[in-house]
Amino acid sequence: MSERPTALVTGASRGLGAAIARALAPDYDLVLGGRGGSGLDLMCSELGARPLPVDLTALSPFDVAGIGRVDLLVHSAGVVRLGSIEDTPAEVWRNTYELNVIAVAELTRLLLPELRATRGHVVLINSGAGLRAHPGWVSYAASKFALRAFADVLRLEEEPHGIRVTTIYPGRIATDMQREVRKQEGGEFEPDHYLTPDSVARAVLTAASMPPDAHLTELTLRPSPGPVN
Repeated sequence: MSERPTALVTGASRGLGAAIARALAPDYDLVLGGRGGSGLDLMCSELGARPLPVDLTALSPFDVAGIGRVDLLVHSAGVVRLGSIEDTPAEVWRNTYELNVIAVAELTRLLLPELRATRGHVVLINSGAGLRAHPGWVSYAASKFALRAFADVLRLEEEPHGIRVTTIYPGRIATDMQREVRKQEGGEFEPDHYLTPDSVARAVLTAASMPPDAHLTELTLRPSPGPVN
C-alpha cells in the first residue's frame, strides 16, 4: 500500500483542475473528481489516478465511501453565468450556488473524518469576484463571497483538529471557462493577457507544500501587466 499522501481534486477532467492534478501528481496519489466521460478517463490514465465520477450537486455518503485517506482536498469545480440582477432568474441562482457553494460544503463535510485523521488541508479556488463584485456578475460574485465565508468558518472550526484551509483568489485564467465568459461579455478571448492554469496550479502546490508550522490562509494572483511573451 502506498505511503504517499492522497489528494482529491474536483473539476479535474480539464482546464484548471487538470493543471492542478498534473502539478500534484509527482507528490500525491490522486483521486480526480468529474462528471465522468472520456476527459476524466484520460486524465486518470495519464496520471495513474483513481476516478470519482460523480455529480457534485447530488452527493451522498455512498459516493465518497470508498475514497479512504484524504490529505489534500482541492475544490476546483465551478460554474459561471453572467447577467444583471434584472436578467438573472432564480434558476441561475440555484444552479450557481449548488455547484459553487453547496457542493463544496457537502463534499468537505463528508470528508471531514478523513481530513481530521490526516491533519489535512483544504484548498478552495475562489476568484477575484469573491473579493469585489462588479455589475453583471451578481450570482457568480455572490457565490464566491459565500465561498469565502465558508472557508473562513471552516478554518476557525477545524484548526483545533489540525486542518489547514487556504483560499486562492486568481484573476482571469486562460481556460475554456474563460473563453465562455468572454463570449458572455461580448469580448475577445485573449489568453496572453490571462494567468495560465499552470501558474494557478503552482499556487496550489505552494500552499500545500508549506511546512507544518505555517498556515497560508489566503493567496491572491493577478495576471502580469500587458501580454506575456
